Amino acid sequence: MTLCPLGHAHGRGTEVNRTRGLAKVSFLAAVWLAVAFLAGCTPGGGSAGAPVNTPDAHDITVWTTDVLPDRVAKTKAIIANLTTATGVRAELVSVPEHRFNQVLKSSAASGNLPDIIGGISLGHVRTLASSDLIDAEANAKVIGNLGEGTWSRRSLELTRDGVKQLSVPDSSWQQILYFRRDLFAKAGIAAPATYGDIKAAAAKLHSPQLAGFVAANKADQAFTQQSFEHIAQANDCEMVNAEGDITFDSPQCVGALGFYRDMLKNYSVPGTQDINSVRAMYFAGKAAMAIWPTFMLDELAGLRSDAKPNCPECKADPEFLVRNTGVVAGILGGGGNQPAHFGEITSWIITNDSDTEPARRFVEYFMSDGYADWLSIAPEERLPVRAGTASKPTEYADAWKTMPAGIGTKEPLGKYYGQDVVSVLTQGAKDLKHWGILEGRGDLAGAAMSELPIAKAVSEVALGVTDPKVAAKKAAATLRSIMGSL
Repeated sequence: MTLCPLGHAHGRGTEVNRTRGLAKVSFLAAVWLAVAFLAGCTPGGGSAGAPVNTPDAHDITVWTTDVLPDRVAKTKAIIANLTTATGVRAELVSVPEHRFNQVLKSSAASGNLPDIIGGISLGHVRTLASSDLIDAEANAKVIGNLGEGTWSRRSLELTRDGVKQLSVPDSSWQQILYFRRDLFAKAGIAAPATYGDIKAAAAKLHSPQLAGFVAANKADQAFTQQSFEHIAQANDCEMVNAEGDITFDSPQCVGALGFYRDMLKNYSVPGTQDINSVRAMYFAGKAAMAIWPTFMLDELAGLRSDAKPNCPECKADPEFLVRNTGVVAGILGGGGNQPAHFGEITSWIITNDSDTEPARRFVEYFMSDGYADWLSIAPEERLPVRAGTASKPTEYADAWKTMPAGIGTKEPLGKYYGQDVVSVLTQGAKDLKHWGILEGRGDLAGAAMSELPIAKAVSEVALGVTDPKVAAKKAAATLRSIMGSL
């Protein structure tokens, strides 16, 4: 199965949206890509029988949502190693994440699906599954061949529908709670692992010069919903239950909204907070706790020239903040039964229109011999969900600690973070949850992230416009309307 070589969709102004680990591309490049796919063209040269050294020869076609040139180049280098090792040849096609659904629909309608799709979110996995576009048997065979027990159990749970293996999970990123370990130690405060811990710490540390807790409350940002979901999952607040009923107006969700409101009202900074201001407050040394994704790990270590810590102590000691930062993944709320937090699993999918054997070998290679190289493309965004092999159970987790991260200056994250932090990050996937996925409503989760009724509810509650019960009821009604339209 082939597609025309489209090149790489990126514009001169391309940048990474580090809130979600997705790439933004120029409008014209995205339109050009979509038009090329809609044309349903096939390459004029190359075939399955062509020599391996033919530049455009390939046996299979692979889509990736990576569009940044350096990431595409590194992925192609892994594919070259794959070809040398297995003889499987693959054409890599970049599909911008924000155009993914449109390109997928047009390609499926024309019978021109790729063999493999990589780097896609849980929501997109469910979209493909609901359209019967996956080869669950082939995905399961990859995992079985490499050893099911070598994967994080949670990553497999989130990528299954009953006994059907919808995808092969490859990595995760997580929303985490960053906290000032030096300030906590000085005040004799325990790490903020529960609602009670967080509130007690914020109350003790909050002052006019230091916000006890900062988190997003901007109505039109997906980051606000993600930040709140991190807190809400801890309280067993679910957007939808196993029967498919909207449950955002449950006592658990009302309670989570109330807790979030109290933290931002009593122990934070006034007004609207967004993705940039939350990070800026923590980097300036003006916040004791902050909710942000794992994408901040390299920035906190000073490995990005466009986002560096600037606290007073950081001027003389650039590593002051990273050295004095601790992280918490899973949190336990008053209404929760076990620690939980929001995060995302990205996956490989072998489609039902694939050349199954080379496609399976491709994914197996990327999850074994090529796995460390794949993770190293962006280690702060790709935490391993496969820690190692049966004979070397921590092989990939250990390699991840040594992988250079950052843009410009590159250093291993293990140089800046102690074993306690690294362990939280590599083990965090076991507590990870994602609204709607286990309930089989990834389509609703995706639509809710687009229309943002929950982010609006969070904003109204946090800014004192309405109370948690009214806001939860209003958001639930909107979610029911969205689900009806789906």
